[in-house]
Order: sequence, then structure tokens, then C-alpha cells
Amino acid sequence: MIEQWDEEDERRRIGSRPRPVSEYFAVERPLLQPLPDEPFETGRLFSLRVDRFSQISVRTNRYSVPVRLIGRTVRAMLHASELVVYDGQLEVARHERLIAKGQARLDLDHYLEALVRKPGAFPGATALEQARSAGKFTPVHDAWWQAAKAAHGERDGTRALIEVLLMGRHVSHEHLVAGLVSALRAGALTADTVALEARKAAEADEVADSVPTKPDRTNVTSLTERRLAQLPPDTRPPPSVAAYDQLLRARQPADRPAIQGEMP
Repeated sequence: MIEQWDEEDERRRIGSRPRPVSEYFAVERPLLQPLPDEPFETGRLFSLRVDRFSQISVRTNRYSVPVRLIGRTVRAMLHASELVVYDGQLEVARHERLIAKGQARLDLDHYLEALVRKPGAFPGATALEQARSAGKFTPVHDAWWQAAKAAHGERDGTRALIEVLLMGRHVSHEHLVAGLVSALRAGALTADTVALEARKAAEADEVADSVPTKPDRTNVTSLTERRLAQLPPDTRPPPSVAAYDQLLRARQPADRPAIQGEMP
């Protein structure tokens, strides 16, 4: 719409001038100063104190920041569509801007350090509901969480899930979900297993990206086969354990009389 208005304005004539605006501007263009090299900041800057709920208030709305910043003063840059929060020069939070008044935008990741110490507050957390609505906390997370609680109990199962969520700071969302699926399928309900399976998924994607695919290729090359294919042929004889047979225990005779006091 704006481009259309610009085109219409270029054809406009000012008063009784013989030429349109576009021709006069063509004459003025070489005389204009160049654009500045540094970008011009269009956002509005706020200096705000983080409250005890790990939130800041910006124009009647509340936004979360990491819990480690409670009680500190941070800088918030409010743009037309997003809010960016800085602790010094470090960006610590980025939220989609809320338009209506009296709302809150909470990021579950900002509260994980506190929730891992108090896992009982996790099920009713508002940040958890917002994560579900945004698709960041998937049904796979819920399924693994329920299985972990059944295996380890309510408290320990929830703490294990929070430890998995903390991995999301170093592992991509899709690889973490893949790790949860593999761990759930294997019945391995620990955060370490999820981390291992997520790393396997990430390595598999790296191999798939590095190996060119062919249209008629249907089999999948494993990571181990690919690594072994790069090694020189092994001409050594196969190992033998015959020399260790002398370490085997001699069997006790079956008819040896039992000693008094000895366990049967």
C-alpha cells in the first residue's frame, strides 16, 4: 500500500509546476547526504528492576527474565513487535511484544534453575502452560514425564524432566525431542540417557548432511560403518584368550562334605 502511494506521489505536480515530483527528485538525489553507516535504533529504552517473580513490567505488561537476575536492574529495548532485555551488554531475554494490557509473557527456560530445587511447583507453573501453548513443551515431553514419575516418583521424576529441559540450552529442540522418543521407547527414564540419544540424533543429522544422497539409494549408512570405511585394512591375526585359561578356578568336587557352620 505504501509503495502504491509512493508511485502515485511521484506522478503528482506541485501547484502549477510543469514537471512531476519524480523529475524534481531526480535532480535533487545527487545532492543528498549519504545514509549513516551505523544503524539507527528505533526502539524505546527502559531501565527496569527485576522483581521477586523474575519479571519486569513494561507498559502495563510483564515479561520474564532468568531467575539469576532477581533484584538487579536490566535494560529493556521495546520494538514494534518484540522486547529485548540486556544485562549490561549481554542479551538475556527476547519476547514477542504483548499488545493488550495486563498480560504476561513467561519463558519456562528462565525458571528452570529455581524449579529444579522446587520441583513441586513445576506442574502448576504458568510458564509451563505457556510453553505448551507455544508448542515448546510437546506431548512427547508429557509422555516421558509421566513415565519418569511412575518409575522414580513424583518429585524425582519431575526433577529428571527439568534436567532434560536444561539440556535445551545446548541441544536443538528437534534433537532433544528425538532423544526423548528414543529414551521412552527403550524405557530409559534418566536425563543422561536422553542426552546420549539426543547427541546420537545430532550426529546422525551431521552425517546425513555431509554424505551426498542419491535418488535411488534406499539403505541407511551407520555412523560406525562410515568411520570404519576410512581406516586402513587390519592385517593382524585375531586375538586369542588361550593364555588366560590358566587363571580359571579349579572346580570344587560336588561330593565334598559340608563343613559345620558353612552356608549350604
